[in-house]
Amino acid sequence: MTGADQETPDTAETPAWTTPESLEKGRILFAGECRFVAGSTNEDNLPLGSLPEVAFAGRSNVGKSSLINALTGQNALARISHTPGRTRQINFFTLNDRLMLVDLPGHGYAKAPKHEIADWTELIDAYLRGRPTLRRLCLLVDSRHGTKKVDRELMDRLDAAAVSYQIVLTKTDKTKAQDLARMERMLGEEMRPRAAALPHMVATSARDGSGVPELRAMLAGLCEGG
Repeated sequence: MTGADQETPDTAETPAWTTPESLEKGRILFAGECRFVAGSTNEDNLPLGSLPEVAFAGRSNVGKSSLINALTGQNALARISHTPGRTRQINFFTLNDRLMLVDLPGHGYAKAPKHEIADWTELIDAYLRGRPTLRRLCLLVDSRHGTKKVDRELMDRLDAAAVSYQIVLTKTDKTKAQDLARMERMLGEEMRPRAAALPHMVATSARDGSGVPELRAMLAGLCEGG
């Protein structure tokens, strides 16, 4: 979906994936088996895409692995580390044989040589450019801090590649309600002019589970071409 196909934040209606029916579809989908199928370190060993895919990206230590684990209900599916840059390859997980979850290396600061970080960036760009099965990228943003330069650089690349993406706020259990509402308004304004950004965002906490059912429902809709 390109920017021309999207509603603007001013006119967007309540997302369809917040209805009880959609929430139940999300619950059923994520109750199924989720298993690791491949890890790619270069463009040549990216697996062929056959299922709809959703990719997860975010700054190092934004809570990406924790959120993937919360979504799937498997505490050790995606490794959790307090060391930035732990995910050094693109990891593919098949969910109920209906959806592929793709865990991208964290961008931004990482305790790794610069040439390795450059290699990850090149690998991610190759994946984004040549993946017709990619339905959406979830860009994870810490609800306490908002977007940083590295996030905006990735959004520039997503806009240029016409890859639809959606902001998913993380760690909302650490954010006061009024601060979260302020962050959502600020990000809404920031996303408004971006061609490939979807107008709605999902606020989540892997710790207390808030927003996880809604994110599951949204992802389940992608299996149906929504």
